[in-house]
This record gives sequence, C-alpha cells and structure tokens, in this order.
Amino acid sequence: MVDPEKLRRMALSLPEATEAPHFEKTSFRVNNKIFATAVPEHNRATVRLSVTDQDIFSAFDNTVIYPVPNKWGKQGWTHINLLTVREDMLTEILKTAYCEVAPKHLADLIIFE
Repeated sequence: MVDPEKLRRMALSLPEATEAPHFEKTSFRVNNKIFATAVPEHNRATVRLSVTDQDIFSAFDNTVIYPVPNKWGKQGWTHINLLTVREDMLTEILKTAYCEVAPKHLADLIIFE
C-alpha cells in the first residue's frame, strides 16, 4: 500500500516536478505537462504512459494497474490502485510516466532499477 502523501513525495522527487490542482484532483507535472494525478478518496493514482508501457505494466496484475476505461485509456492513461500496488513498482511506473512527457534533457536524468 502507498498512501497519498508517499505518492506525492515520490512524484515530486523527480527533476523539476511540480504539483497543481487539476479539477477535483491533484496533478503532478513537468514542464507544465501532467504525468500523474492523485485521487486520495478513491485510493487511486492515474499516470500517462505510452500504450506499450501501459500493456507491459497492466500485464503484471490488471486489478492493480489497468487502463482508464474510456477513450483516455486508449491513449495510455492508466489507473493504479494505491491499496495494492507495491512501492517499488509505483516508483518505476512514475518514472516511466514522467519520461513520457518530460523534455529529453530531464528524462535522460532518470535511472531505472
């Protein structure tokens, strides 16, 4: 389980990541582009992945990581169940989402385990 504050710290630890409201959610951004959102009352995060990365992460367990069930999901937006996701997996997912939208010079700073 990852609580919302831990998610926040993880997202903001990425280079030049910022936090801003996005409708009723909290968004995490780099270069003003959203790479993740948090909805604490639903114990869920949503991240922006490539469709390929979405398929790879969802293959782990589609009750933990799964496409948003609408047109946004077909564009790579992916839900993460914060009650069941492992912290190490969430770290890698956040890094991947960050690299999906970050400028190359920032994405190149990210080290994957």
